[in-house]
Amino acid sequence: MNIPSNLKYTKDHEWIRLEDEVAYIGITDYAQHELGDIVFVDVDTLDEDLEAEEVFGTIEAVKTSSEMFMPVSGKVIEFNEKLNDAWELVNNDPYGDGWIIKIEVRDAAEMDNLLDAKAYEQLIG
Repeated sequence: MNIPSNLKYTKDHEWIRLEDEVAYIGITDYAQHELGDIVFVDVDTLDEDLEAEEVFGTIEAVKTSSEMFMPVSGKVIEFNEKLNDAWELVNNDPYGDGWIIKIEVRDAAEMDNLLDAKAYEQLIG
């Protein structure tokens, strides 16, 4: 499993990369592998302020559907439009072109509550 050390992770298998006050969020390599082939990503929270651990969208795979949770509090400012034509980016490049949303982070200190790469690796075994 690919677990980049420059990201933070949730117990629910989302990753977050903070760039100034904006963060990219997606699902981990482990999560996409467990879900299987992604067929749809639904984010209906654009322009909404959400708290950490609130649902920001749903991801559907051939096998199942799963909710996605906010790693930190913030406002959803962008959905990755590339996914509209290429859901497979989540499978093929979960930490790059397969990101799902961008948010304005309300409190960067919440990042301290997330897992680092080593802790996430221990979580998934």
